[in-house]
Amino acid sequence: MSTASRATSKAAFTLPDKSAAEKRRALRLYDALANAYPDAHCELNYTTSHELLIATILSAQATDVGVNKATPALFEAFPTPPDYARVTPEAIEPYINSIGLFRNKAKSVHAAMERICDVYDGDVPDTMVDLLSLRGVARKTANVVLGNAFGMNLGVVVDTHVMRLSHRLGLSTSATPITVERDLMALFPRPRWTMLSHLLIFHGRRSCRAKNAQCMQDPICIKFHVED
Repeated sequence: MSTASRATSKAAFTLPDKSAAEKRRALRLYDALANAYPDAHCELNYTTSHELLIATILSAQATDVGVNKATPALFEAFPTPPDYARVTPEAIEPYINSIGLFRNKAKSVHAAMERICDVYDGDVPDTMVDLLSLRGVARKTANVVLGNAFGMNLGVVVDTHVMRLSHRLGLSTSATPITVERDLMALFPRPRWTMLSHLLIFHGRRSCRAKNAQCMQDPICIKFHVED
């Protein structure tokens, strides 16, 4: 199967059925989160679509804070996709060696930028299928880029925070990111998908944390939390 065919097979799926009551509850939760976090946004620093793509690739199994510390020097050294494509992965490594798995990530960044130059004339593609054809890009990364760089709601970003909160807040009982994403897409209107992930991530970082959670004092958790 070709790269494009594999990407196509990963890009499409059927959403589960959700009841009207489940959707109404989901919208009440969304409104509560939006009121609590009116400034929710992507916390990776970037100015262009390729910078966001690179930052998101680097953020796998790393914190946004750590990525944001590394990317200013990286983006200054390599301002455009061709700047990455014309060097080796080893030339990228020193700029990201503070981030976990930096050698593999340097290879992914290099290969992704090389393909962008060779296939997409140096422009980050704006379709799910094309983004999934890039090394280091799965649905989470593609959704980040599509939602934040291009304003396109084609899915919901499911990171560790969204996964945890989807279970705690009764949005999904699914066990994998892809099935959680399907549940969220079925519960919430498409125009809210990108912001939904920001709201859940903000809540997960500031209150409903994996450790030292403030759920017993947080009004959103008190109202919507379900038994683990």
